[in-house]
Amino acid sequence: MLKQRLKAFKQTLYLMVGQPDYEQYCAFMRHHHPNCTLMSYEEFYNNRLDARYSSKGGALDVVNSSD
Repeated sequence: MLKQRLKAFKQTLYLMVGQPDYEQYCAFMRHHHPNCTLMSYEEFYNNRLDARYSSKGGALDVVNSSD
């Protein structure tokens, strides 16, 4: 119970400061895009940093492993 609350608190803090959650990204991708290759944590972090502070427009680079 305490672990769940701490995890929820951590996710809330991350969202408050604009830092997306890598675990949520992985869960979403596995559920909705099972054939796609997941970004590493470093790739994900850099992608979200670029999306927030550059002029790329914030699009996630999705790599489809079935191509």
